[in-house]
Amino acid sequence: MAEGDDLFPGFEPLWIEGPAGRWFGRAGGPETAPPLLLLHGFPQCHAMWHRLAPRLAETHRVIVLDLKGYGWSAAPSSEHGANAYAKRRLGAEIVAVMERLGHVRFALAGHDRGARVSYRLALDEPGRIERLAILDIVPTEVQWTRIEAKPGANPHWPFLSRPAPEPEDAIRRDPDAYFEGLLRGWTAAGDLAVFDPRALTLYRQAWNVPERIHAMCEDYRAGGADGPDRAADRDDLAAGRTLAMPVLVLASEAYLNRDRPEPALTVWQRTFAPNAQGVQIASGHFMAEEAPEPTLQALRSFLAA
Repeated sequence: MAEGDDLFPGFEPLWIEGPAGRWFGRAGGPETAPPLLLLHGFPQCHAMWHRLAPRLAETHRVIVLDLKGYGWSAAPSSEHGANAYAKRRLGAEIVAVMERLGHVRFALAGHDRGARVSYRLALDEPGRIERLAILDIVPTEVQWTRIEAKPGANPHWPFLSRPAPEPEDAIRRDPDAYFEGLLRGWTAAGDLAVFDPRALTLYRQAWNVPERIHAMCEDYRAGGADGPDRAADRDDLAAGRTLAMPVLVLASEAYLNRDRPEPALTVWQRTFAPNAQGVQIASGHFMAEEAPEPTLQALRSFLAA
């Protein structure tokens, strides 16, 4: 048994050749059931879904992927000034990966960085997505507006998006201290107790690899103040483009919506998802691990509607 297999009983491991290298994932549930893709966030991997995916697989064909640069998926460098981790590019690559698995149209749920890939994919390829669940983010343009209005807020955003190799060199001195500090700080309890040790082992394996530290920084550079992700948001907002499919916004009470004058659902309704429905989860940022039951209930109700 490979590491992580016991977190996903009944799931099969997948190695999928994509446009920019191999992607790792797992698939479970009836092959004839409606497909559902789950995308993880930073600084994690597909293992963050281990408390939800097997139960969602009771009604869906569930695919969990490691995003490019994370987990066990390929971690290419950006070349010739074109960021390999721009969310538009990642979305197109994920469409190709899902096609190779036989899924042209599918439901999609993403957390954190995975949610940024998810809403960009859904804006660019609306015909691909049946339903979209966005877990614990606001759009990149809004995120930077908040940071610029309150310098010092979300300091990892400007730090990780600084030019290479400044953040990479700083993190490599003690990756566990840096990333575990973020995990602790974003939970409601302020500690690592909520994380399954088997999942933590997979997170630590990945973030101790120099190429993956660089990939995570490149992910944030793509989403930087002057990066392609923010530019794509601005273009779509100016054009009045919105998400065509049903949208669910899940927001954490103790992280995303804490001390915010504008709740996440309101942000999405005034930007890309005017008809979105929302649920606030009594949790820190890692709701799939901190509050799996209410998160599962919200996703199940949405997917069954």
